[in-house]
Amino acid sequence: MRLGVLDVGSNTVHLLVVDAHRGARPLPAFSHKAELSLTAHLDEGDRLTAEGEDLLCAFVGEALQIAEDKGVENVVAFATSAVREAVNGEEVLERVRAAAGVDIRVLSGPDEARRTFLAVRRWFGWSSGRLLVVDIGGGSLEIATGLDEEPDVAISLPLGAGRLTRDRLSDDPPPPEEIRALRKHVRAEIARRVGEIVRFGRPDHAVATSKTFKQLARIAGAAPSSEGPFVRRVLRHQDLTDWAAKLAELAPEERAALPGVSERRAAQLPAGAIVADAAMDLLELPELEICPWALREGVILQRLDTLDTPRP
Repeated sequence: MRLGVLDVGSNTVHLLVVDAHRGARPLPAFSHKAELSLTAHLDEGDRLTAEGEDLLCAFVGEALQIAEDKGVENVVAFATSAVREAVNGEEVLERVRAAAGVDIRVLSGPDEARRTFLAVRRWFGWSSGRLLVVDIGGGSLEIATGLDEEPDVAISLPLGAGRLTRDRLSDDPPPPEEIRALRKHVRAEIARRVGEIVRFGRPDHAVATSKTFKQLARIAGAAPSSEGPFVRRVLRHQDLTDWAAKLAELAPEERAALPGVSERRAAQLPAGAIVADAAMDLLELPELEICPWALREGVILQRLDTLDTPRP
């Protein structure tokens, strides 16, 4: 069957069309996305602005038309932290539903972590043993660990790269005192949850997902995306520590010129690197392997598990 997944994220809103059936690997058929940066459209009262709502509604309508044109039989739509934490998030989604005719489900932070964990488990398989999965989004940081497809622990912290950049850094490059304050804040937030993450034991395989980790790994020497998803890519903590200090000192255009870094995401990279460095340090992870599958694939896999889909 042809399935469409509409992901309303904090940075990007993305329609992914896949061909899939139960028991098979979902094969991407078409992708359409726009960087709406919904976190930037939250006002001081954490309300999504009218402009942000209009941009979202327009994209959703466009995405649904594309899905219909591509022969999609079923659309699964979900929203993450930017909409979840907007005071008027549900009101906005209700108006989007009325205008576009699609029900967008708001995922909780732990649900994001669980679905991302499922995607990583299916990608690497049972031979990975106890998995630990770390994901840095635009609005939140998710961490999950477990031996099965359902993690023992799934947590979400308000430490997304976009959120921290917007709320805690006043300029670019950021002033050194703001970087120090941000580093202290991030480490304190993660340290409060380390005990519940590690109490089940050390991971056999530590994995990272998300655009932030992919960019950091690429900067540190990992293979480019052009070499395909099956090339092993690793981010070593020592390399990350060095780059976390450098990135905050670079001008935005210098960061954007680094391999794998997009101009739109360059501003968020210093904060993302600080979060990644803190997570790896506090969880004592010498390296993280980058997984090409993440939240969207986890949503797809869970949806397929619930469908009685005949084989073609």
